[in-house]
Amino acid sequence: MKKIVATVLTITLFLQSFGQSNYYTNPVLAGFYPDPGICRAGDDYYLVNSSFSYYPGLPIFHSKDLVNWKQIGNAMNRPEQLNLDGAGVSRGLFAPDITYHKGTFYIVCTLIDRLGNFVITAKDPKGPWSNPVALTGVNGIDPSLFFDDNDKAYIVFNSIPPGNKSLYDGHRTIRMFELNAKDLKITGEEKLLVNGGTDITKKPVWIEGPHIFKKEGWYYLICAEGGTGYNHSEVVFRSKSPGGPFVSYEKNPILTQRHLDPARKDPVTTTGHAGFVQTKNGKWYAVFLGCRPYEDDYYNTGRETFMAPVIWEDGWPTILKGNEEVQYHYPVPMPSLTKTVANSFSGNAFYRDDFNRPQLNNRFIFLRTVRSKWYDLSEKKGWLALQLRPETCLEKKNPSFVAHRQQNLQCSATTSILFSARSDNEKAGLAIFQNEVHFYYLCLSMENNKPVVQLYQSTKDSSMQWLASAPVLPGNKEIQLKIEARKDSYAFFYALDDHKWKLLKDGVDGKFLSTKVAGGFTGSVFALYATSSGKETVNKAYFNWFEYKGDDEVYKH
Repeated sequence: MKKIVATVLTITLFLQSFGQSNYYTNPVLAGFYPDPGICRAGDDYYLVNSSFSYYPGLPIFHSKDLVNWKQIGNAMNRPEQLNLDGAGVSRGLFAPDITYHKGTFYIVCTLIDRLGNFVITAKDPKGPWSNPVALTGVNGIDPSLFFDDNDKAYIVFNSIPPGNKSLYDGHRTIRMFELNAKDLKITGEEKLLVNGGTDITKKPVWIEGPHIFKKEGWYYLICAEGGTGYNHSEVVFRSKSPGGPFVSYEKNPILTQRHLDPARKDPVTTTGHAGFVQTKNGKWYAVFLGCRPYEDDYYNTGRETFMAPVIWEDGWPTILKGNEEVQYHYPVPMPSLTKTVANSFSGNAFYRDDFNRPQLNNRFIFLRTVRSKWYDLSEKKGWLALQLRPETCLEKKNPSFVAHRQQNLQCSATTSILFSARSDNEKAGLAIFQNEVHFYYLCLSMENNKPVVQLYQSTKDSSMQWLASAPVLPGNKEIQLKIEARKDSYAFFYALDDHKWKLLKDGVDGKFLSTKVAGGFTGSVFALYATSSGKETVNKAYFNWFEYKGDDEVYKH
């Protein structure tokens, strides 16, 4: 009962702290929620993001006002829908798009290395969503779906250059097929909409992430251009026909931050891959991915979802002009609907879970497809039980690993664990993880037949190197573990008594987990993680609670 009261009080204080504002905070989805796809269905807005090789796949968010977002499910949450076996962390599901048309929701996406492009459908965005149907013939990535006024449907996507002959590195095209929305099969001939990008004579690279929408008789095609790194941007074309010819806007790009001073305070970079949505009262907004580096393009939070108003001038849309910077705060789109700004996925995010519900919260994710029930919320009431298994997070398998995204540059993740290792190969605790060879692991284990708390760092040869350890008292007693992110470093703590923290090691290299060093498309996650390191065991670890707390300076003013 005390845990429930404490949780309610904390959430109440959080809501009160954000409740008296007419501004929303960027990113609207903090942590690695990239490649946003968005749609409106009546008075409701829905948003979906890439999830790569985390499971369940494709998180679905709902909002009534484009400000207060709540995760309502994951579109691919059944093993028969999504096979991620053996996939690297940054493979799996790329760039989904969500569309609503006459009572049905559609998501089109790419499952890299396996199914390719596919479509799933649902009558209720909470699910269940159908098993995927392959879009045979759609060869490329980043598909999106557009329904015209006459109910004709079109799939647009990124594909190869004409004749598969690249004129330069990064030369790509945007192509289109008609789609029969009843049998979910393409029809007719493939059409080439854009070759290269806004101006092929300037050798633009990686035209991708296409979306078509219609406004006042014009068909607009928005695309990302410049690659997903620092030179990312968003551009726009328009035509009087969905099949083109599409003309590039002379003032492209309509969104980028690549030309701004990298040394500016609290920069937002890498902006692009946008999706547009029109509110019921006619306003237009764009959601797009962006990054928040703490130094010289180093960031550990991955690519996040931002939102900004769209400005229309002379029949063309613009998100940001000239030297404008992405703002951390914008006026709410619909003041009459937004009585309180209380988005737990934004700002100095706070989340606590006491594991007293029958199901895990939707925001927790696993590495790859879960095919057996190695976690349990009912065995010990108010505890999350993790079975120690031979699988490790060094491998491309499904380990006993339950993760929450790092949503802030400065933050902490804390847990309380009940665990007695029986040998030195048994370990359970809290990890901060970017990929299979870039993570730190704070865990309980054994050294010389005595219980210890240990800190490890992953290595390039798929092993772990010891960084620090300290003795802990034997016996059936909870121990608290905490990891603090401090932009370019991490600090690791443990407590034998409630919150009486002892420092195990600080100043640990945070850039090791940055996208710039670790690579890939994901951000870092904090994970409750238990393993027997290749050996069989019946031992389990029990976690009493998990708490995440953001502490970024930019949100304290």
